[in-house]
Amino acid sequence: MTATEHDVLEWKRRSEQRFETWRDLIALTRSCEASTPYTDRFSAELRRLELGPVTFLGTSFPNAQFKRTAAQVRRSDPAVFHLTLMLHGRLDLARPHEADFTAVPGDVTLLDSSRPYHLRALGAPLDGGQSPRVEALGIDFPSALLPLPSHQLRPLLGRGYRPRSGTAALIPDFLLSLNRQAESLGPASVGRLGPVFVDLVSAWLTEELELTAALSPETRRRALVENVRAFVRRNLHDPELTPGVIAAAHHISVSYLHRIFTEESGGETVAAWTRRRRLEQAHRDLADPTLRGTPIHVLAARCGIPRPDDFSRAFRAAYGLSPRDHRRQALDRTPGGESDGAPQAADRG
Repeated sequence: MTATEHDVLEWKRRSEQRFETWRDLIALTRSCEASTPYTDRFSAELRRLELGPVTFLGTSFPNAQFKRTAAQVRRSDPAVFHLTLMLHGRLDLARPHEADFTAVPGDVTLLDSSRPYHLRALGAPLDGGQSPRVEALGIDFPSALLPLPSHQLRPLLGRGYRPRSGTAALIPDFLLSLNRQAESLGPASVGRLGPVFVDLVSAWLTEELELTAALSPETRRRALVENVRAFVRRNLHDPELTPGVIAAAHHISVSYLHRIFTEESGGETVAAWTRRRRLEQAHRDLADPTLRGTPIHVLAARCGIPRPDDFSRAFRAAYGLSPRDHRRQALDRTPGGESDGAPQAADRG
């Protein structure tokens, strides 16, 4: 055997090991037979987080197939639901005695481990001429955590959903936010996020079935608070976004809003949470090189703080320096940043 042939065999062996490792990690909560035509040149990314009884998965991989057979179901059924948000590529699902369907980017799918399925994951080209990839985020959780029996949920399984409003729209937002912030979450936060997500899924599924009475008061309260947070994030630009406006948009009293929000937010009030989100958005915008030409007071107004003096005081109290100093430091660290003190005349920060 030549040195070149040896190198090729070793490279293929390592590639096969990468596939086996990725397959085994997926199978910890998604027990199935996985295969790929790219075994000898396999490359994948996988992020896996334990959120209490819930498991989060974020992955990117080439074309692959996943089969869960009737024999596997009979041999071992962990009674787990698999929720997946497609980001890139597509999923073709086939199940015995059920209609086939295809999930495309933006779709949410829900499967369970109690029935066989054959899932084909087909990649699409990425920017930069890379080979086709599949990208998806998922959550796996015990079916026993949902307030409804499996037979009632059966009509909702094995379908694609395109959430655009209501509680359903919070599902993709939650997954995308979790994926972005995964590395910065502490153990205490991670443990709380699993039950919160299950509550959101419970609220969404019962709405689909028009069975919201089946939700526990605690689940309804958590889902309501998540709806409030999403509403606030969408309307941070509005300086009139007061607790009264937020309560009216959700058809509840201001006192009830204060009580449930504080209980679900570790004592933080809805007004304090809104103010913190505004300042965090402004903090990010000031450090964005693409916004270097936008005056500070304009960015502040876009975050719902129209008075420059109020913004400067609040920003300094939160971050220990003025908005102007934060912007200068952040852009000085950015290649091509404005380290020459470019026009600041309009910056009233």
